[in-house]
Amino acid sequence: MNITMIPFTEGEANLDWRGLCAAFKAGHALPKAEIADTFLYRDPDTLLNRAAWIDGMGLAVKSATIFPRNPDKGEAMINGAVNLYSDDNGTLEAIVDFHLVTKWKTAGDSLFAATRLARPESETILIVGAGTVGRNLWQAYRSVFPSARFSIWNRTRANAEKMAADCPGMSVADDLEAAVRAADIVTSATMSTEPLIKGDWLQPGQHIDLIGAYRPDMREADDAALLRARVFVDSYDTTIGHIGEIKIPIEAGVITREHLVADYYEPANFKRRSDDEITLFKNGGGAHLDLMTSRYILDAWRAAA
Repeated sequence: MNITMIPFTEGEANLDWRGLCAAFKAGHALPKAEIADTFLYRDPDTLLNRAAWIDGMGLAVKSATIFPRNPDKGEAMINGAVNLYSDDNGTLEAIVDFHLVTKWKTAGDSLFAATRLARPESETILIVGAGTVGRNLWQAYRSVFPSARFSIWNRTRANAEKMAADCPGMSVADDLEAAVRAADIVTSATMSTEPLIKGDWLQPGQHIDLIGAYRPDMREADDAALLRARVFVDSYDTTIGHIGEIKIPIEAGVITREHLVADYYEPANFKRRSDDEITLFKNGGGAHLDLMTSRYILDAWRAAA
């Protein structure tokens, strides 16, 4: 059996953000993915397995170990790999670096939505959250909005300053409200459990991209933001009952399931209707997107060989 091993740096050299968006479009034209997550625990450590199967594309299992004490020993807290299996016979085709798949899947998910929901002439992009994902979003969004001006807001200004120094042309925003009001696109990747982005701040024509909330108790935008916007998700199956951004307002009766306009499996409805409307996208991730990303990485690797 010939198994391809794809490390981060060598694998990333073959990738293109627009190419990944095209792969997402093609992947969602195939039969709907079957997905399943499993967790194993040994306090305080966790093993997470995310599996997906798309008929015509293959199977993937993304395994992640989360060991919170590792940083105290100078080791990474999160480690893992993605096993990619053939759709034809189920054999293992590739083992892909976990961090490579996660980077491109997460930022690419938001970028794919923005190509459909943000105004193409968007000139100002605000990134909320100066972590690794924020830096990846800067790389991704620049590929589609090359002339856009970027700003960064972070609770700790020193971290925002460091990110701005690493990202040429980026400015630091001190006032979140003012920065949101001034942006054409707001992309948020924080660990917040209390909404940071207020609906009263939103302006006609904006696109709001929410990434950070991944647990049932986490939110980055308040009820007013969801009520003022046309709301889209990458997948109904991985957001509605699982992520606080959508789960909390539905359970509270603030919005209904019908308030969600479309997910990626409904391409005819997944689009902006006018220049004035506010669009809001919830990036929920999901193993099916890990599978699509891994297949794109392997295809690019083979094409470059």
